[in-house]
Amino acid sequence: MNIWFDLSNSPHINLFGAMIRDLEREHNVVITCRPLANTIDLLELHGFKYTVVGDHYGGKLSKKIFGFPIRARHLQKFLGDKDIDVAISQSTFNSPLVSRLIGVRCIYMNDNEHAMGNIPAFLCANRIMVPEFLSIKKLKKQLANPKKVDQYPGVKEGIYLWELDERLARSTESGKTKPRHTVYIRPEPWTAQYYKGSRNFMDTLILGMKDHVDVVLLPRGKVQGEHYLDAKFEGVRVITTALDIADIAPDCDLFIGAGGTMTREMAVLGIPTISVYQDELLDVDRYLLTQDAFLHQPLLTAKEALQYLEHSSRRPPNRELLEKGRSAYDKIKSAILNG
Repeated sequence: MNIWFDLSNSPHINLFGAMIRDLEREHNVVITCRPLANTIDLLELHGFKYTVVGDHYGGKLSKKIFGFPIRARHLQKFLGDKDIDVAISQSTFNSPLVSRLIGVRCIYMNDNEHAMGNIPAFLCANRIMVPEFLSIKKLKKQLANPKKVDQYPGVKEGIYLWELDERLARSTESGKTKPRHTVYIRPEPWTAQYYKGSRNFMDTLILGMKDHVDVVLLPRGKVQGEHYLDAKFEGVRVITTALDIADIAPDCDLFIGAGGTMTREMAVLGIPTISVYQDELLDVDRYLLTQDAFLHQPLLTAKEALQYLEHSSRRPPNRELLEKGRSAYDKIKSAILNG
């Protein structure tokens, strides 16, 4: 079987990494990507063979609409002689359309009900796989046919974190004592169409913390990284290449994120986590808040973050979500192989 994965953003590598290795034992896997955030760095880090197709057209909706058919055409041309049997992607809007154009079965996964690109993706996909708590009513507003919708257990992050759990536990147990706490910070998604919150609003928070803890900043792409390499952020470690979860989790005493997959990953793993996301929360985040997985404080100050750090401690990973993730992994793999 020839299986096509279109990995259009950095979280997709962790999501599908173990599944790709699993499938490659008996099937041919074709990976395409685009140059967005740390996608290519992570593919290189994990040793995957891939082909860059198309580009990222920025955060403006008009530019995204302009670029959508261009990349679709490039993908159609690239896949023309690959004899693809099934396509699968997560929030990759081109994949369902291109699958329809080349006449192959498509599985489209999504956990962001605010993304406008869902509309063409839902219309073209053969199967829509979403977390169990995602509102069907909201999906229908984006023209999803309820007969196509297949809900999997838990959250997207559980699909791969269950497989990493034992390795991460060993790394944490063997960690050395540090002179200062380490706080990892993931800024807001500048280029995301769905994000309408403030920009650079975390600067004051970072400046207020950097003299008290070791701050490691995880920018979402080169331009954002350059902003935090300014002299005023001296002392902040800015990661200019990709870091794996297995590198971050054992070292992280507090994670502060402006929403996104990485914030949810740390919360599921039991690491003290604060979300400062300033836009309307996704259903997945509301679900995790009911699990007391993280704190949501959009106007977080440095003083509040440091106080939270002093009174918080790492908890065991959320076993219920990891077990659900394992079940979801099996369900998705079965959908790929068996239709």
